Amino acid sequence: MHTVTIVLVLLFAVVMSTFMVRLLPLKIPLPLLQIALGAGLSWLGFQVRFDSHLFLLLFIPPLLFLDGWRIPKGAFFRDWKTIISLATGLVVFTVIGLGYFIHWLIPAIPLAVAFALAAILSPTDPVAVSAIAANSPIHTRLMHILEGESLLNDASGLVCFSFAVTAMMTGSFAAGDAVLEFFIVAGGGICTGMAIVWIIGLLNRRLIQRTGEEPAIQILISLLIPFAAYLTAEHFGLSGILAAVVAGIAMHYHELSGPVLATTRMQRTSVWDTVQTALNGIIFILLGEQLPGMLASLPDIVQRNGITHTGYLPLYILVITLGLGVLRYLWVWISVRTTHFSSNFSPTAELENLYLLIMAAAGVRGAITLAGILTLPLLLLDGSAFPARDLAISIAMGVIMLSLLIASIALPMLTRHLPPDTCEHQTSHIESARLEITNAAIRRLETLSAVSGDDHNQQAIRAAAVSHLLDIYRRRLQHGDPDENTREKYRQVALLEYQLHIEALRAERDELYRLRLSGSLDDEAHRKLVREIDLMEASLSLRRI
Repeated sequence: MHTVTIVLVLLFAVVMSTFMVRLLPLKIPLPLLQIALGAGLSWLGFQVRFDSHLFLLLFIPPLLFLDGWRIPKGAFFRDWKTIISLATGLVVFTVIGLGYFIHWLIPAIPLAVAFALAAILSPTDPVAVSAIAANSPIHTRLMHILEGESLLNDASGLVCFSFAVTAMMTGSFAAGDAVLEFFIVAGGGICTGMAIVWIIGLLNRRLIQRTGEEPAIQILISLLIPFAAYLTAEHFGLSGILAAVVAGIAMHYHELSGPVLATTRMQRTSVWDTVQTALNGIIFILLGEQLPGMLASLPDIVQRNGITHTGYLPLYILVITLGLGVLRYLWVWISVRTTHFSSNFSPTAELENLYLLIMAAAGVRGAITLAGILTLPLLLLDGSAFPARDLAISIAMGVIMLSLLIASIALPMLTRHLPPDTCEHQTSHIESARLEITNAAIRRLETLSAVSGDDHNQQAIRAAAVSHLLDIYRRRLQHGDPDENTREKYRQVALLEYQLHIEALRAERDELYRLRLSGSLDDEAHRKLVREIDLMEASLSLRRI
């Protein structure tokens, strides 16, 4: 099938799955529906030649870059100890514990291959968790921890996977060299991501100063940055995954020092939302498309690996999935105590255990696991077949789907018993910021009202426009936003009011960035308020037209 046709079919399937999940009377998580839709396409004869390396390049960098860009940085750094513990300690704990368990459970899988399988099963997928939790929201702080964990554990899981595969290929493994290589690969990826954003940002800003800002070009640059970071890091043997993540985080801080135009920001948000929806949907549809082929090959896989009965393989998948959950629960239990997470959260003993169960159940496997396991070599260095390759791939795909199914059942049941997720702290910050930016706009208008040099008629027009806008802002301080659809009586007053209002909105936006840079405002509140100002500016522009 032609590549263009394949892409169009996949995109159409993403569109249809979104409508179907809303139309079905039974609430089914979108990833599960997309997997089922992909399986249906496969049974109808739709087949995709799956290139795992191309999959990693096209799908993973932009999604991780966007997660790094949008994740609330204040929440990330507040719980960084817990996140690092889950993203690195849990991965190593899983590789060792689950690796030995898999080798004991299925002797046909060599120990090095068992470690590789355990390593690639360790990264979690926040996209799947978000989709599953849409109808049963996880507490904001828990969700931020899960998102932060998934941003970093992809890199640590893939590095451990690479070490295990190398050990299988060469027959040797040096722990000291592996630890040193891990820090080099991870640290190099972090530095590469920051360097790429800094270089591109510096060149882009200088070009904008000379030529002006074109929203479409700025959007295109933002789409290219994750690939630039990923490919540069991979070229030097560093972690492209971490480079893409750090590039997203660095992009956030780079823009705080030089905000883009409101038009650029709004259009870029829409484009990235579309990209995210398309890529996430295609990932799960491709997983479903691989499912019928995997099921058809089970008897052959079982026979080649000396398993006595085909029914044992689903049982192995179930036991390994439960083993992952147990290891995750144990590590989370240790982590929240050693990092003082629970003391900061202040839950009761019963509620604390509920939080632990939710975090354990939310460890859903997804895109990284699927892409990584398919990169297992076909042959060893001596030309013989890579041992238990098909078996490892089948187990990994089974764990992905079973973890999705378990989470889709367990999370709604667990989150039902959570108390309401209050946002009083964030609300107070937003209200305080609204007062400050409103006062900033009033000060800017009062300064503009004193401009001299206009004739008497122009001064009267300016005074009328300023007076009207000042009345709007002063009433906002007392009673909230007035009706924005009030029509002006005179065209000249309306034109000047538009110009002055734009200046006032720029003052609000400047004050917001000052508050964010000073640490007085967190990322979520900053993003919400900037979005409000952008929408108001766009509304004014449309009304002027």
